[in-house]
Amino acid sequence: MNNSTNTTFEETSYQSHESWFAKQYPDEDKRLETIKNWQQSIKDNTIDYWIHEQLFQLANPLIKANDSWVTVGDGYGFDANYFARKGCKVMATDIGGAFLPLVKSQNLIDDYSIENVEKLSFADNSFDYAFCKEAYHHFPRAYLGVYEMIRIAKKGIILIEPQDPLTKMPTMLAIKNILDRFDPTLLQKYWKNRYSFEEVGNYVFKLSDREMEKIAMGMNLPAIAFKGINNAYWKPGLDTEIANEKSKAFKKILSKQRRDNFLCKLGILPHQVLSAIIFKTLPDNETIQKLKMDGYLYYEFPKNPYL
Repeated sequence: MNNSTNTTFEETSYQSHESWFAKQYPDEDKRLETIKNWQQSIKDNTIDYWIHEQLFQLANPLIKANDSWVTVGDGYGFDANYFARKGCKVMATDIGGAFLPLVKSQNLIDDYSIENVEKLSFADNSFDYAFCKEAYHHFPRAYLGVYEMIRIAKKGIILIEPQDPLTKMPTMLAIKNILDRFDPTLLQKYWKNRYSFEEVGNYVFKLSDREMEKIAMGMNLPAIAFKGINNAYWKPGLDTEIANEKSKAFKKILSKQRRDNFLCKLGILPHQVLSAIIFKTLPDNETIQKLKMDGYLYYEFPKNPYL
């Protein structure tokens, strides 16, 4: 709590995130140029777009004709644009409105709404699915955002975020437990991003399958699915380089990805990114099979015997 202004932490966070894009792109022409560059990136299949598409494609097993989607924390509107290009009905939402009206004016999305994920204005079950890519870690009170997305979805929600490595590395967890007995600050000297913050002011939440499983079980939901991928290869300059065999940078990324995938398969490393789908209703058999074919681990929960 800020004693001088009586502004709560979450209110400060809302204000910071609401104005972030407008501060980064104060000139409307620059925003339009960014949108144009994104369209060109798709057309050219740049490495930057290829990296984003790996994340978008995590939703593909759920996509069906006539289903409706809402994207959350979609500051540029580019997430919603992916679903629009897939023929879905989609609503883009974000806490700030710097880009969404312009993306709508370019006919790249169906519609948009300026929304705070902790108190969404939509009625219960307004959309089939809610999609939240790399925005969960921006929420000041992340669980409230998850609960709200579940509330407005009929079928389920999909969260895509960097994975919390600790839950997948028992040796590291054992070392942490031992070191904490002597000095709880000792591990921080070596694990530099244990407590990560971004310039906009938020703590960086990382996703874990156990965390999402507990949320789903606590709400008496029926099923969940997880898939991990290795995709953390972005660096400046990749927004124009083409993702093909002629690119040395792209071949290097593919080589790193193959190496990381192999280490993950051996159980030595966890995947960099986790996709978690929390189902509000049981998916049909076709969807379950698509998920499994795409590499998802699908779990149905036991029924609560006391309800």
